[in-house]
Amino acid sequence: MNKPLISVVTPVHNSEKFILETIKSVQNQTYENWELILIDDCSKDNSVNIIKEYIKNNERINLIINEKNSGAAISRNKGIKAAKGEFLTFIDADDIWYPKFIENSLNFCLSKNYEFVFSSYKRFDEDLNPLIADFIVPEKVNYKQLLNACPIPCLTAFIDIRRIGKMYMPIMNKRQDWGLWLSILKEVDFAYGLPEPLAIYRMRKNSISRNKLNLIPYVWKLYRDVEKLSILRSSYLLCRWALISFKKYYINI
Repeated sequence: MNKPLISVVTPVHNSEKFILETIKSVQNQTYENWELILIDDCSKDNSVNIIKEYIKNNERINLIINEKNSGAAISRNKGIKAAKGEFLTFIDADDIWYPKFIENSLNFCLSKNYEFVFSSYKRFDEDLNPLIADFIVPEKVNYKQLLNACPIPCLTAFIDIRRIGKMYMPIMNKRQDWGLWLSILKEVDFAYGLPEPLAIYRMRKNSISRNKLNLIPYVWKLYRDVEKLSILRSSYLLCRWALISFKKYYINI
Protein backbone atom coordinates (compact mmCIF):
# COMPACT_ATOMS: atom_id res chain seq x y z
CA MET A 1 0.00 0.00 0.00
CA ASN A 2 1.34 3.44 -0.95
CA LYS A 3 2.07 5.54 2.12
CA PRO A 4 1.18 9.22 1.62
CA LEU A 5 3.88 11.82 2.17
CA ILE A 6 3.19 14.09 5.15
CA SER A 7 4.55 17.64 4.92
CA VAL A 8 5.41 19.26 8.25
CA VAL A 9 5.87 23.05 8.38
CA THR A 10 7.82 24.75 11.20
CA PRO A 11 8.58 28.48 11.42
CA VAL A 12 11.71 29.25 13.42
CA HIS A 13 12.68 32.48 15.16
CA ASN A 14 15.25 32.62 17.95
CA SER A 15 14.48 29.04 18.96
CA GLU A 16 17.94 27.71 19.79
CA LYS A 17 16.79 26.47 23.20
CA PHE A 18 14.02 24.23 21.91
CA ILE A 19 14.39 23.53 18.18
CA LEU A 20 16.28 20.23 18.46
CA GLU A 21 13.59 18.78 20.74
CA THR A 22 10.98 19.71 18.16
CA ILE A 23 12.92 18.21 15.25
CA LYS A 24 13.58 15.02 17.19
CA SER A 25 9.89 14.66 18.00
CA VAL A 26 9.23 14.64 14.24
CA GLN A 27 12.05 12.18 13.62
CA ASN A 28 10.67 9.89 16.33
CA GLN A 29 7.31 9.46 14.62
CA THR A 30 6.17 5.87 14.12
CA TYR A 31 4.99 6.92 10.65
CA GLU A 32 8.13 7.45 8.59
CA ASN A 33 7.08 8.98 5.27
CA TRP A 34 7.32 12.66 6.12
CA GLU A 35 9.24 15.78 5.14
CA LEU A 36 10.04 18.63 7.54
CA ILE A 37 10.23 22.17 6.18
CA LEU A 38 11.90 24.64 8.55
CA ILE A 39 11.59 28.35 7.75
CA ASP A 40 13.98 30.55 9.70
CA ASP A 41 12.69 34.09 10.06
CA CYS A 42 15.99 35.94 10.59
CA SER A 43 16.90 34.43 13.94
CA LYS A 44 19.49 36.43 15.84
CA ASP A 45 20.54 33.52 18.02
CA ASN A 46 22.26 30.28 17.01
CA SER A 47 19.12 28.58 15.60
CA VAL A 48 20.30 28.37 12.00
CA ASN A 49 23.73 26.95 12.85
CA ILE A 50 22.17 24.39 15.16
CA ILE A 51 19.73 23.31 12.45
CA LYS A 52 22.35 23.18 9.68
CA GLU A 53 24.68 21.06 11.76
CA TYR A 54 21.97 18.69 12.89
CA ILE A 55 20.31 18.09 9.52
CA LYS A 56 23.46 17.40 7.48
CA ASN A 57 22.81 14.56 5.00
CA ASN A 58 19.15 14.36 6.01
CA GLU A 59 17.17 14.71 2.81
CA ARG A 60 13.81 14.71 4.61
CA ILE A 61 14.54 17.99 6.42
CA ASN A 62 14.77 21.22 4.44
CA LEU A 63 15.73 24.68 5.69
CA ILE A 64 14.45 27.88 4.10
CA ILE A 65 15.98 31.15 5.33
CA ASN A 66 14.00 34.38 4.96
CA GLU A 67 15.95 37.34 3.60
CA LYS A 68 14.13 39.67 5.98
CA ASN A 69 12.04 39.21 9.10
CA SER A 70 8.55 38.47 7.80
CA GLY A 71 6.50 36.99 10.63
CA ALA A 72 4.89 33.60 11.19
CA ALA A 73 2.18 33.92 8.54
CA ILE A 74 4.55 34.56 5.63
CA SER A 75 6.98 31.95 6.95
CA ARG A 76 4.29 29.28 7.24
CA ASN A 77 2.95 30.18 3.81
CA LYS A 78 6.42 29.65 2.33
CA GLY A 79 6.40 26.22 3.95
CA ILE A 80 2.96 25.45 2.54
CA LYS A 81 4.09 26.50 -0.92
CA ALA A 82 7.21 24.30 -0.70
CA ALA A 83 5.30 21.29 0.64
CA LYS A 84 5.34 18.22 -1.60
CA GLY A 85 3.14 16.00 0.54
CA GLU A 86 -0.41 14.80 0.22
CA PHE A 87 -1.16 15.81 3.81
CA LEU A 88 -0.10 18.96 5.62
CA THR A 89 0.53 19.64 9.30
CA PHE A 90 2.33 22.19 11.46
CA ILE A 91 4.48 22.26 14.57
CA ASP A 92 6.08 25.34 16.10
CA ALA A 93 9.75 25.39 17.00
CA ASP A 94 9.16 24.94 20.74
CA ASP A 95 6.41 22.29 20.69
CA ILE A 96 6.60 18.50 20.73
CA TRP A 97 4.66 15.65 19.15
CA TYR A 98 4.18 12.27 20.73
CA PRO A 99 5.48 9.43 18.52
CA LYS A 100 2.07 8.40 17.16
CA PHE A 101 0.84 11.87 16.24
CA ILE A 102 1.19 11.44 12.47
CA GLU A 103 0.16 7.79 12.45
CA ASN A 104 -3.00 8.37 14.50
CA SER A 105 -3.96 11.56 12.67
CA LEU A 106 -3.53 9.95 9.26
CA ASN A 107 -5.46 6.83 10.27
CA PHE A 108 -8.27 9.03 11.61
CA CYS A 109 -8.45 10.89 8.27
CA LEU A 110 -8.36 7.78 6.13
CA SER A 111 -10.61 5.51 8.19
CA LYS A 112 -13.33 8.15 8.55
CA ASN A 113 -12.84 9.82 5.16
CA TYR A 114 -12.23 13.20 6.82
CA GLU A 115 -10.41 16.08 5.12
CA PHE A 116 -9.43 18.00 8.25
CA VAL A 117 -8.70 16.64 11.73
CA PHE A 118 -7.02 17.82 14.92
CA SER A 119 -6.21 16.33 18.32
CA SER A 120 -6.02 17.18 22.01
CA TYR A 121 -2.76 18.24 23.61
CA LYS A 122 -1.00 18.63 26.94
CA ARG A 123 -0.06 22.04 28.33
CA PHE A 124 3.37 22.13 29.93
CA ASP A 125 5.72 24.88 31.06
CA GLU A 126 9.06 25.68 29.40
CA ASP A 127 10.77 22.83 31.25
CA LEU A 128 8.10 20.31 30.21
CA ASN A 129 6.40 20.12 33.57
CA PRO A 130 2.59 19.86 33.56
CA LEU A 131 1.21 23.39 33.95
CA ILE A 132 -2.56 23.23 33.49
CA ALA A 133 -5.02 20.51 32.52
CA ASP A 134 -4.88 18.83 29.11
CA PHE A 135 -6.92 20.61 26.46
CA ILE A 136 -9.43 18.08 25.16
CA VAL A 137 -10.78 19.09 21.78
CA PRO A 138 -14.45 18.90 20.75
CA GLU A 139 -15.72 16.02 18.62
CA LYS A 140 -16.16 18.32 15.65
CA VAL A 141 -16.41 22.00 14.75
CA ASN A 142 -17.88 23.89 11.80
CA TYR A 143 -17.31 27.41 10.46
CA LYS A 144 -19.98 29.07 12.59
CA GLN A 145 -18.71 27.41 15.76
CA LEU A 146 -15.12 28.29 14.93
CA LEU A 147 -15.98 31.97 14.79
CA ASN A 148 -16.68 31.90 18.54
CA ALA A 149 -13.22 30.62 19.48
CA CYS A 150 -10.51 28.41 18.04
CA PRO A 151 -10.22 24.91 19.57
CA ILE A 152 -7.99 23.77 16.68
CA PRO A 153 -4.36 24.05 17.77
CA CYS A 154 -1.78 24.73 15.10
CA LEU A 155 0.43 21.94 16.44
CA THR A 156 -2.17 19.19 15.83
CA ALA A 157 -4.05 20.40 12.73
CA PHE A 158 -3.82 17.74 10.00
CA ILE A 159 -5.11 18.50 6.50
CA ASP A 160 -5.71 16.35 3.43
CA ILE A 161 -4.47 18.69 0.71
CA ARG A 162 -5.19 16.08 -1.97
CA ARG A 163 -8.86 16.91 -1.44
CA ILE A 164 -8.84 20.45 -0.08
CA GLY A 165 -5.90 21.80 -2.08
CA LYS A 166 -3.29 24.20 -0.77
CA MET A 167 -4.73 27.15 1.10
CA TYR A 168 -2.73 29.89 2.78
CA MET A 169 -2.79 31.85 6.01
CA PRO A 170 -3.90 35.50 6.10
CA ILE A 171 -1.02 37.91 6.65
CA MET A 172 -1.40 38.75 10.33
CA ASN A 173 1.09 38.80 13.19
CA LYS A 174 -1.09 36.49 15.28
CA ARG A 175 -4.17 34.26 14.81
CA GLN A 176 -3.21 33.53 11.20
CA ASP A 177 -3.72 29.79 11.78
CA TRP A 178 -7.28 30.47 12.94
CA GLY A 179 -7.80 32.41 9.72
CA LEU A 180 -6.68 29.41 7.66
CA TRP A 181 -8.98 27.03 9.53
CA LEU A 182 -11.91 29.37 8.85
CA SER A 183 -11.05 29.38 5.15
CA ILE A 184 -10.95 25.58 5.08
CA LEU A 185 -14.29 25.31 6.89
CA LYS A 186 -15.89 27.39 4.17
CA GLU A 187 -14.99 24.51 1.84
CA VAL A 188 -15.69 21.47 4.07
CA ASP A 189 -18.46 20.97 6.60
CA PHE A 190 -16.47 20.03 9.69
CA ALA A 191 -13.04 19.58 11.24
CA TYR A 192 -13.01 16.49 13.46
CA GLY A 193 -11.28 16.15 16.81
CA LEU A 194 -9.35 13.25 18.30
CA PRO A 195 -9.74 13.26 22.11
CA GLU A 196 -6.35 11.63 22.74
CA PRO A 197 -3.58 14.14 23.56
CA LEU A 198 -0.95 13.66 20.85
CA ALA A 199 1.26 16.70 21.43
CA ILE A 200 2.76 19.01 24.04
CA TYR A 201 2.16 22.73 23.84
CA ARG A 202 4.96 24.51 25.64
CA MET A 203 3.46 27.52 27.43
CA ARG A 204 6.31 30.00 27.62
CA LYS A 205 6.16 32.76 30.23
CA ASN A 206 6.39 35.72 27.87
CA SER A 207 4.27 34.33 25.03
CA ILE A 208 1.74 36.78 23.64
CA SER A 209 -0.63 33.85 23.12
CA ARG A 210 -0.93 33.48 26.90
CA ASN A 211 -1.87 37.14 27.38
CA LYS A 212 -5.38 37.35 26.06
CA LEU A 213 -5.60 41.13 26.41
CA ASN A 214 -2.73 41.48 23.95
CA LEU A 215 -4.53 39.22 21.49
CA ILE A 216 -7.68 41.35 21.27
CA PRO A 217 -6.45 43.52 18.32
CA TYR A 218 -5.56 40.40 16.31
CA VAL A 219 -8.91 38.74 16.96
CA TRP A 220 -10.69 41.96 16.00
CA LYS A 221 -8.64 42.16 12.79
CA LEU A 222 -9.57 38.56 11.99
CA TYR A 223 -13.29 39.28 12.32
CA ARG A 224 -13.31 42.64 10.58
CA ASP A 225 -10.54 42.55 7.96
CA VAL A 226 -10.25 38.85 7.14
CA GLU A 227 -13.79 37.55 7.61
CA LYS A 228 -15.40 40.92 6.72
CA LEU A 229 -17.96 40.73 9.51
CA SER A 230 -20.01 43.73 10.65
CA ILE A 231 -18.95 45.81 13.65
CA LEU A 232 -21.94 44.54 15.62
CA ARG A 233 -21.28 40.87 14.92
CA SER A 234 -17.54 41.28 15.43
CA SER A 235 -18.15 42.92 18.82
CA TYR A 236 -20.46 40.11 19.88
CA LEU A 237 -18.00 37.44 18.77
CA LEU A 238 -15.10 39.20 20.47
CA CYS A 239 -16.97 39.10 23.78
CA ARG A 240 -17.71 35.39 23.32
CA TRP A 241 -14.08 34.70 22.42
CA ALA A 242 -12.90 36.50 25.56
CA LEU A 243 -15.19 34.46 27.83
CA ILE A 244 -14.26 31.15 26.20
CA SER A 245 -10.54 31.96 26.31
CA PHE A 246 -10.71 32.88 29.99
CA LYS A 247 -12.34 29.55 30.76
CA LYS A 248 -9.82 27.67 28.61
CA TYR A 249 -6.74 29.00 30.39
CA TYR A 250 -7.88 30.08 33.85
CA ILE A 251 -10.79 27.88 34.91
CA ASN A 252 -9.99 24.49 33.34
CA ILE A 253 -7.04 23.81 35.66
